[in-house]
Amino acid sequence: MFASLRNSIPRQFSRAYSTAPAGGKNGNGVLWASLATGAVLVGAYYYTRSKEGVDSPLAGASSEPATKALDPKKFLPFKLIESTPINHDTTHYRFSLEPNQVLGLDITSCFVVKAKIGDDEKPTIRPYTPVSQQDARGHFDLVIKRYPNGKMSNHIHSLAPGDVLEIKGPIPKYPYKAGALKEVGMIAGGSGITPMLQLIQHVLEDPSDNTKLTLVFANKSEDDIILREKLDSLAKEHPEQFKLHYIVDKASSSNWKGDVGYVTKDIVQKYMPAAGSEGVLVGVCGPPPMMSLISGPKAPDYSQGEVSGILKELGYTSQQVFKF
Repeated sequence: MFASLRNSIPRQFSRAYSTAPAGGKNGNGVLWASLATGAVLVGAYYYTRSKEGVDSPLAGASSEPATKALDPKKFLPFKLIESTPINHDTTHYRFSLEPNQVLGLDITSCFVVKAKIGDDEKPTIRPYTPVSQQDARGHFDLVIKRYPNGKMSNHIHSLAPGDVLEIKGPIPKYPYKAGALKEVGMIAGGSGITPMLQLIQHVLEDPSDNTKLTLVFANKSEDDIILREKLDSLAKEHPEQFKLHYIVDKASSSNWKGDVGYVTKDIVQKYMPAAGSEGVLVGVCGPPPMMSLISGPKAPDYSQGEVSGILKELGYTSQQVFKF
């Protein structure tokens, strides 16, 4: 359904995204620091069931006000209903909620997952951003990309229907408000598409929000582009408001019409709103090497930190950049 950095980069990140080579680290802090990326989540899976209404927020919904399933103060268990492979390393997971429950995740927010893995003394914690519709009742969907050294991604891939995952949230990120910005540019690498899609859908579903959106989505190959069908559909439905640009490390077919190579200064200048413009924001989400190259990493305390990399070279300020 979905057509889905070089020697100096750790193996699990090596050439996984169309960004120039850069160094990186393994471990819990790497993925936690990138909030919703690293060895993590890759979106929500829109396959044939969405056409049958199963993914619709009104499917099976009652007229009673929905309750929220998440608790920001404690981890709660959520049961896996089913899992469906998408490609060689990515699987769709559906977790159950009570019939009249919504997950309770605000826009541009995520939750954290906790699991005791193997003989580790401390639990592993990772952030995830589902892209199920905010008002979907009775379930929520994740799509998880498995990385060779990703503790949590491998753990989730080992789950069977009936197993549970401990989750706490929501954890707020960017305080988005409709109409507050004129244009939002987004640069996503691989699994970093998740919070971008969450924001894109939210904006495009609001008829009062005229914010212009531009997405550069970088991947190793065409087959690694997850959620392509959904993204293409949104771009086709909203051609004046949402501009979509793919970039792959190497095209695998002569029919490829996107960019080829890495996310460079030229690519950013070509597609992102200019730093000198008013009311613009550039969001970045991807693995640590990509973040370092484009925007700079988050601070050790997981705050935004200073803007560096390509965006600093091009004159963007800390008020114009958000690291998801």
